Amino acid sequence: MVMPFLDMVMSSFKGPGEYGVIPYKLLPESFNLDNYREAFSQLELLRLFRNSVIVTVSVTVSVLVTSSMAGYALAKLRFRGRAVIFRFILATMMLPPFLLLIPTFLIMLNWPLAGGNDILGRGGDGGLTTSLIALILPFAVSGFGIFLMRQFMVSLPDEMLEAAKIDGANQWQTWRLIVLPQTKPVAITLGLITFIGTWNEYIWTLLISSSDPDLQTLPVGIQLLQSFLDPDRTMPIVMAGLVISTLPVLVVFLLFQKYYVRGVVLSGLK
Repeated sequence: MVMPFLDMVMSSFKGPGEYGVIPYKLLPESFNLDNYREAFSQLELLRLFRNSVIVTVSVTVSVLVTSSMAGYALAKLRFRGRAVIFRFILATMMLPPFLLLIPTFLIMLNWPLAGGNDILGRGGDGGLTTSLIALILPFAVSGFGIFLMRQFMVSLPDEMLEAAKIDGANQWQTWRLIVLPQTKPVAITLGLITFIGTWNEYIWTLLISSSDPDLQTLPVGIQLLQSFLDPDRTMPIVMAGLVISTLPVLVVFLLFQKYYVRGVVLSGLK
């Protein structure tokens, strides 16, 4: 499992013509940082990195907020249709993501009052597909996230919430001051899963950015460089880009690893 990552790091230091030679050599002839300099210039890594950060952080924050609020409502509030809504959310998890690509794209394309569209979503020039919002909005709410938070919140004692109500707390205060602190491990678990999944998302970003390269994120930009240029010359540069792309995910996971493990264990027990 470690070897592909080790090979990626070693290949990022190789010079032209060293990658893919037979017999294959893991170590480069000389370690230098030229490939990393080239990655920043040829890949426009700063722009790709900025787009990836904006999209990933926005989606992660949105998923955490919406999942915790919806999970609390479905777990602790009593209202008509609660079970039906929860089953509908579960049903959305059973649909293959590729099935929704075209409908979602058409929704972004015909979004009212965006990109020159009128109130009916007609007559514009791309709708939301010309902005980073198109990379954020379809993933801003997660059915899995709502399910995970709801399953965890069901186990929270009702007496604790009733005590908060007696003390004069409204639903908003109860959710923010009582429930959220109790769900920290599972929230960090959900945040890590969302962060990694959004950071590595490729198909939808490729579709949206096909007409506007400025919307590309790191996975799409690196893959396109690999596809259109000489692989013998660019593969070490691509590997350097992949190393840079992997580092934020690795750092985030290592920082929150203990919460991730705790969240998985607690979710399983509860």
